[in-house]
Amino acid sequence: MAELHICSVLVTGANRGIGLGLVRHLLGMPKPPKWVFATCRDPKGQRAQELQNLASKYPNLVIIPLEVTDPASIQAAAARVGEHLGGSGLNLLINNAGIAKVSSLDTETPENMIHVYTTNTVGPLLLGQAFLPLLKKAAQGSPGSAMSCSKAAIINMSSSAGSIEEIYLWNHGQVVSYRCSKAALNMLTKCQSLRYREHGILCAALHPGWVQTNMGGSGSQKPPVTVDESVGGMLKVLSSLSEKETGTFLDWEGKVVPW
Repeated sequence: MAELHICSVLVTGANRGIGLGLVRHLLGMPKPPKWVFATCRDPKGQRAQELQNLASKYPNLVIIPLEVTDPASIQAAAARVGEHLGGSGLNLLINNAGIAKVSSLDTETPENMIHVYTTNTVGPLLLGQAFLPLLKKAAQGSPGSAMSCSKAAIINMSSSAGSIEEIYLWNHGQVVSYRCSKAALNMLTKCQSLRYREHGILCAALHPGWVQTNMGGSGSQKPPVTVDESVGGMLKVLSSLSEKETGTFLDWEGKVVPW
């Protein structure tokens, strides 16, 4: 199996759950990235304490403030990342930040729908736009023409809950706004894959599994997958992605998820 050999990666929503797990695993790789950019809303707040602790131990970890619903915040983050990278590009953008609001079809509100969609779908759209110049630079600076996550890629953290065919865990929670936002994110991923292919940028959607996080474990049942299992699996999947997987929807074990 190929290994991820990335100089730079950015993970959104990195202060807890899957995002924090991704940062930990990336820093612990045999050949870690030269730069790991971890974003969260309030880098100096209590919720980012674990991230701050990691940053004090790893000089290659840079914490960047980012509110994914705010275009100005996204542009400022892209500018800061560009400054750190100097003349090189960003190899991997992982759009992990996301929210879910507990609701049923009967209780769903316009406010919920708009807030969740803005975070889970519009945010990754704007991040892709803002970081495109740095992703293009990474693709141009990588040897060979083959697509890979080591060269340049956008990975959108989706969910089987957004699969129209599967309607994953419907009886566990309807969460209509979340499901709709992830179905839309899947279409965004497909659109990005078609548009950014000419620049050598791979784009894919990943389902991390039903994971033991604050978001995933809020119900009465305990999710079956730990953060470490999910993240370890996803990084394996990312290491193996090639041009034939751009525009696809895969789970943390590399299996195709139906749209």
